[in-house]
Amino acid sequence: MDNPAKPTILRVMTPDSDIIIVGGGLNGPALALALAQTGQRVTVIDTLPAATRKDADFDGRGYALALTSQRLLSAIDVWPLVADKAQPMLEITVTDGHAGSGSSPLFLHFDHAEIEEGPMGYMVEDRHLRPAFLDAMQAAPLITQINGKTVVDQSVGPTGAMVTLDDGKTISGRLLVGSDGRNSGTARRAGIKRTGWDYGQTALVCAIAHEKPHHGIAHQFFMPPGPLAILPLTGNRSSIVWSERTETALWINTLDDAGYMAELRPRFGDFLGELELAGRRFTYPLNLTIANSFIAERLALVGDAAHGVHPIAGQGLNAGLRDVAALAETVTLAARRGEDIGAQTALRQYQQWRRFDTATLALATDTFNRLFSNDNPLLRLGRDLGLGLVNAMPGLRRSFIREAAGLTGDLPRLLQGKAI
Repeated sequence: MDNPAKPTILRVMTPDSDIIIVGGGLNGPALALALAQTGQRVTVIDTLPAATRKDADFDGRGYALALTSQRLLSAIDVWPLVADKAQPMLEITVTDGHAGSGSSPLFLHFDHAEIEEGPMGYMVEDRHLRPAFLDAMQAAPLITQINGKTVVDQSVGPTGAMVTLDDGKTISGRLLVGSDGRNSGTARRAGIKRTGWDYGQTALVCAIAHEKPHHGIAHQFFMPPGPLAILPLTGNRSSIVWSERTETALWINTLDDAGYMAELRPRFGDFLGELELAGRRFTYPLNLTIANSFIAERLALVGDAAHGVHPIAGQGLNAGLRDVAALAETVTLAARRGEDIGAQTALRQYQQWRRFDTATLALATDTFNRLFSNDNPLLRLGRDLGLGLVNAMPGLRRSFIREAAGLTGDLPRLLQGKAI
């Protein structure tokens, strides 16, 4: 049952855990591992069984991990589990054009050699990243995993929070964290409303095997219906995130593999030679949804539960891991000062740390999508000139590269690759 912000007197004097995390996708486990390293007891609850989340066919996405996200994974000991399956992103090209007619001669090119820190980021497939998180949690004695159970109710009191599972079991903690996606039940039960809109676009996602090597170069090709991202994976393979108007995308997804590839090839081009599908196809509706507050009484939201943005810049998971790093540091420092980790003082610090960065990202992705996902000739001329101008200015281009690598702003310690 849903009863917003319902207070209660907790029946358990000693909580089962310090932190309860609802949602076992990627951000939830990352937060659990970060907190467990500092001595916090954590319970992670997920609706799906672990076997489903470990299935190689569960989610076809590949994630563009910024350099700072890679540092966080290294700090929580997950990176060694996926390092040999990760593809460094050495260059990024951004172009504008029409399917089948090539791109504009004006473009934007980023090269990791222009910064000192190394690759701008890494591509890691969900089928590798998710099992690594599950295995790491399994090896952490301070983390309790509850799989295949749904939270149906939650309540808060002066000293803690409690959730009720669909089997009637209750779990208590000092702090409740919602990491349960864009339709977060945790946020809804706390009475947190959301702001956002649908883009009328759907992402077609798959992996492609190609004849020629990609050389670690990621491509973002803007077309009137939506952008096409070609992201390098290990070997001669790339991850495709192909945004189309929803009606078109759903029609394309009904085609057999040959028909699907016939639609993709004119958009993709021939610069990587012959193409073929490498695995299953997936679709994801695209929207913007931002929680009006990232916190409530004894509650914090992270990842898509706090903010879901357009994948145009591949920053969704990176933004979630920034939440993880900020919340883990805020909670840990509060505990070391002897403070209540679920008190509003600590939670307000977390929200202040993350709110502006999130709003900026949402505005940027929304603006870029609206600017590029159209065929207005004046806008096309302006944006092409803009790409060419940025590309011709080394200082400005370098600042964009550092932004893509996640190296700007007030970075929590985990994003610097340091222990809290």
